Amino acid sequence: MMTPSVALLLGALEGLTEFLPVSSTGHLILASHWLGLKGEAVKTFEVVIQAGAMIAVIGLYRHSVVAMVRGLFGKDRAGYRLLGLLLRSFLPAAICGIATHRWIKEWLFKPSAVAFALALGGFLMIWVDSRGHRKNRAAATSLESVTPRQAWLIGFAQCFSLWPGVSRAMATVVAGILGGLSPKAAAEYSFLLALPTLGAACVFDWVIGGASLWQDIGGLSILCGFAAAAIVAVFAIKSFVYSIARWGLSVFGWYRLGLALLVLRLSA
Repeated sequence: MMTPSVALLLGALEGLTEFLPVSSTGHLILASHWLGLKGEAVKTFEVVIQAGAMIAVIGLYRHSVVAMVRGLFGKDRAGYRLLGLLLRSFLPAAICGIATHRWIKEWLFKPSAVAFALALGGFLMIWVDSRGHRKNRAAATSLESVTPRQAWLIGFAQCFSLWPGVSRAMATVVAGILGGLSPKAAAEYSFLLALPTLGAACVFDWVIGGASLWQDIGGLSILCGFAAAAIVAVFAIKSFVYSIARWGLSVFGWYRLGLALLVLRLSA
């Protein structure tokens, strides 16, 4: 059984890192490894508590969420268009995730694999900043400006985030910036894309491992992890929008490189 205090710690870690380009899954894998937590139930827990982070997005971007719901009933054209774009971005990773789910959990949920992905993503973000993409004055600055081409680009980039350590936020935000979005627009689109992506992942893992999760982790611990992820994610989202506009991606890139070196050192 996972104690509620450990679940709170992992939930807070999930909420803090889910929407930052540093890989929440990678951090949870590393934390679980160092805490001596093992087994399929732990891996399922690391995915399912992402539902808590989804609640934060729904609360902070409720106007966009309501617009998309209204769009389904033909009452909001802009909301319907945004929903269509998000579905385009969601499909590639959904198909790829179903095809590679078991292989990823067997081979990539390891500290060495996470460290490699962290380093690779760190170098990419530093390169993007060095090229001046985030300061592109011609970049689209709002969600209404996202095009179908940009949505597909972000969707295919999100497939790489199935590798723990790459980071869904890193893949989608970098793809958005390279595709012509401003950092703020890319970040907000990434937040909303988390809803179908994380929702599908949570349901998929719950269906496969929900029984063992409930038995081995316990209801109270699951609830603690869920609540901690939701609360901390609210502050993480607000901080990321501010920091990416002010400091860009390099600060997160250097953090990833430092963490990758630490992981390799401690795992040696």
